[in-house]
Amino acid sequence: MSREIVDLDAFDSVAFEAWHRAYLRAQAALGDAATPWMLEELRAVMQHGGSTAWSGGWSAVEDGVTVGAGFLRTPLLDNLELAELDVHVDPDHQRGGVGAALLARLEDEARRRGRTVLTGLVGWRWDHGPLGDGAAGPLFAAAHGYSLALTEVQRELALPVDEAVLARLADEAALAHEGYELRSWSGPVPDELLQGWAELTSALATEAPTGDLELEPEAVDLGAVREREATLARQGRTKYNTVALSPDGDVVAYSDLATTVHDPGRAYQWGTLVLREHRGHRLGVAVKAANLRLLQRERPDVLRLTTYNAEVNSHMIAVNEALGFRPVAWLGDFQKKVS
Repeated sequence: MSREIVDLDAFDSVAFEAWHRAYLRAQAALGDAATPWMLEELRAVMQHGGSTAWSGGWSAVEDGVTVGAGFLRTPLLDNLELAELDVHVDPDHQRGGVGAALLARLEDEARRRGRTVLTGLVGWRWDHGPLGDGAAGPLFAAAHGYSLALTEVQRELALPVDEAVLARLADEAALAHEGYELRSWSGPVPDELLQGWAELTSALATEAPTGDLELEPEAVDLGAVREREATLARQGRTKYNTVALSPDGDVVAYSDLATTVHDPGRAYQWGTLVLREHRGHRLGVAVKAANLRLLQRERPDVLRLTTYNAEVNSHMIAVNEALGFRPVAWLGDFQKKVS
């Protein structure tokens, strides 16, 4: 048997589709809880570089067959010591050194790019518990020097949520935020909200619970917001967004979620954040309920919503449980420092 780790050419359709097939087969281990990126979503990212991050892929090829997929992303505007790694091996070729070979190649490339903090996301089934006891992904990460820095819970919500439930939550929350205004829209951020949106969303990575992860806030860059929106359009994704404006007109809370034409019937809850000085007004509940109303009004075909929360984020978990989310799987943020 011959094995090689080869650079992925995102413009080579045959190679790219083989790489994605290996990735999809690995994701299938999570069953119905799997949340893979679709082929065209990844192709759009890999074919179009941008100012915010660099990304690259590698294929593990055995006897001419692609059996593993590696992915590396490095931020370019902030967190300049960070590299995000993903390793996926076709289940029929696991436990034979494919994953280790891919990981070694990704780590070498991260070092070459001057990155010293390596992170990776690993999902596992609910029955393995919060530490992933006995699950293949966490065992692989630990064997290669990665420590679990943050445990997240994957939750799902069956849609539509009864309008009476959303109305009750919204009305109760409104009693606590008199003078604030909610605004909802689909697609790109309106120009008049762009600065406030960029400032608020850039803080999500560090304002949300981070456990032992070493992260810094994302750079506030209006061009980066528009660049990400252009990427979303190429990916076939549509965003649904709600913000809360303070009495002074500042953007102080937001919630956003996304759908994709490549996975009909499903939506993903992305970020929800309230500025510290505006917490206590039930704005988190308010923006999430309003955003769900927007989604259900514009996309009645979407029947499933997936979200992730840090296990220790009790406040947001309580909000999600009030909406009807149920836990289905775990996601671990693993980290390793290199020199």
